[in-house]
Amino acid sequence: MIKDRTKDNILFSCTGEARKDFEPFVEDHALSFILNGKLIINDGLVEITFNKSEMAFISKNQLLKIQKIPQDNKPFMSISILLPKEILYNYSKEHNIIPRGNYTGKPSFVFPHDSFLKGYFDSLIPYFENPDALTNNLATIKTIEVIELLLKKTSMQNILFNFDTDFKIDLEAYMNKNYMHNIPLEKFATLTGRSISTFKRDFQAIFNETPNKWLIKKRLDLAHFLISKKHQKPTDVYFDVGFVNFSHFSRTFKSKFGVNPSAIEKNHS
Repeated sequence: MIKDRTKDNILFSCTGEARKDFEPFVEDHALSFILNGKLIINDGLVEITFNKSEMAFISKNQLLKIQKIPQDNKPFMSISILLPKEILYNYSKEHNIIPRGNYTGKPSFVFPHDSFLKGYFDSLIPYFENPDALTNNLATIKTIEVIELLLKKTSMQNILFNFDTDFKIDLEAYMNKNYMHNIPLEKFATLTGRSISTFKRDFQAIFNETPNKWLIKKRLDLAHFLISKKHQKPTDVYFDVGFVNFSHFSRTFKSKFGVNPSAIEKNHS
């Protein structure tokens, strides 16, 4: 059973089987309440688990892998609200709110228990089975409401109203963190603040290799490590390292290492 419904920027998620998804680019801040099951996110460096009844705050502009895991013979269920940049920008102008400093904490975290936010998500539960009842005007009102509630925590001002995203970031560090995400080179260029031509030129200068060749090599090296040293199964590994097709992964793996990934698994089992 899979039933994900989106109303404007409010997402009702329900799945009866464990799902492992690429969320290549989380464009907007998101706050999710886990009604049942577990939500696991991985940004390439850190893995965080959000359990039933916890609230997950996920910052914008991230590449993530997400797992939704049912529990207690019940489907995974969550309610998420996205905070579009346009709404946050207009809110900051209307109320004259600017960051008080730079946020230096984790980009994703369990939001501390808050009875007001719990009540807020409780008010959205009736729309779970009837999302059409959530009109556009109501969705806007509920978005403004959650912004007000988030601002009760003072550090959120620095997170929500920082709009300085148009800058060139450290390409080497970014690619070494995010190479296992299978997204087009044009998206990598955008996320690192570059045109595609500048991205390719900078990449060649840093890695002395084309992006496509480097990405394949890094993904295969990681797969070999996970299979030979961590004793993971090839069928579990290929997706995590950035391949979306197992047969393509097997062929490419054999081309580089001379053996099928299953042979590596057997030799190290």
